[in-house]
Amino acid sequence: MTKRRVLLTGGSGLLAINWACALREGWDVVLGTHLHSVDLKGVASCRLDLDDPARLESQIEQLAPDLIVNAAGLTNVDRCEADPALANLVNAELARNVAIVAARIGTGLIHISTDHLFAGDQALGSEEDVPCPLNQYARSKLLGEALVQEAGSRVLVVRTNFFGWGHAGRQSFSDWIIYSLRAGKTIPLFDDVHFTPILADVLALTAHDLAARGAAGIFNIAGDQRVSKYEFGCRLAKRFGLPEDLIRRSQMDGVQLRAPRPNDMSLTTAKTRRYLGTSLGSLDEYFEALHIQEQQGRRLELLAAVENE
Repeated sequence: MTKRRVLLTGGSGLLAINWACALREGWDVVLGTHLHSVDLKGVASCRLDLDDPARLESQIEQLAPDLIVNAAGLTNVDRCEADPALANLVNAELARNVAIVAARIGTGLIHISTDHLFAGDQALGSEEDVPCPLNQYARSKLLGEALVQEAGSRVLVVRTNFFGWGHAGRQSFSDWIIYSLRAGKTIPLFDDVHFTPILADVLALTAHDLAARGAAGIFNIAGDQRVSKYEFGCRLAKRFGLPEDLIRRSQMDGVQLRAPRPNDMSLTTAKTRRYLGTSLGSLDEYFEALHIQEQQGRRLELLAAVENE
């Protein structure tokens, strides 16, 4: 039986390469890239011109995907603050270009958004809560949500915060913790910043499950447990047998940052759980899966997967 094809934009990014690993056994996965080449077993890659709508439409028509996942984005919060035009281009205008093409050719679209959209003064934000972005990154991502939904009705907008193994040019939050502790470094982690992180593979599989059931609109796909960055680090260190005493408590409120950030980015997954009739898993289950991935070679595979052209 012929596999269905999924096309991921932002194909050299941390999310896309983990998404590809999670889906490659059951799907024909194509990573659409811009600046970097990607070499992953069982996964194809090609260059996409997201900033050229006409050429992009031709490229995507030739690929004929059954589903598109827009994972392209500028996620560096401080860089977005310094260059609002670039943030709006990457996180909103290019996203709109992808959504317009998906609508024209009748292909479903999953658009990856963020959990940074709120003021951070309340826990477990829902899809119905009114956003209150604190920085340009959040404003550009919120604009992107609006533009992709205007472009077509078959858009699933996913708000999330994920982690997983990264590549040589892009570490994840969990990478930084693990590599730092393995090197014997002391690291500070905020105990006044809370979030609901999810393993990238679980995010991918959950999003595909929602899309297969015809879900559209905004859905939170996050972990079921709200934790501080400090607690996340301590529990990750414990599972990987790393020294927790190298992790020291820190407070974001005492740090000078270029861009303001919310203290609480946690999201409720009640809507998603109701829709699917299942939980999304616990943090300890994610850490166990991350550990197994390393044992099976995922970490080393992804470290070598992305190369500069």
